[in-house]
Amino acid sequence: MIRSFRHDGVERFYRTGSKAGIKPKHAKRLAAQLTLLEVATQPSDLGVPNWHLHELKGDQASRWSIWVDEKWRLTFEFEGTDAALLDYEDYH
Repeated sequence: MIRSFRHDGVERFYRTGSKAGIKPKHAKRLAAQLTLLEVATQPSDLGVPNWHLHELKGDQASRWSIWVDEKWRLTFEFEGTDAALLDYEDYH
């Protein structure tokens, strides 16, 4: 289950379908990723080919990342069996 969001646009997209806070070309992939995050109970559940699941390092060591497109990533952490603090980032 998704517990919380950091990115308002992704939360709005998840709850209402509004693309106002995201790149519209990312909508289809983000929808699939959010759907899987809703039912995932651990990071390995997101190990879909071409999503490039990996754990972040350094000061973000408790967070995970999956590839959306180009330089964009969906980052998150797990609190127990819930996905939390979802963010949509251009972090490269």
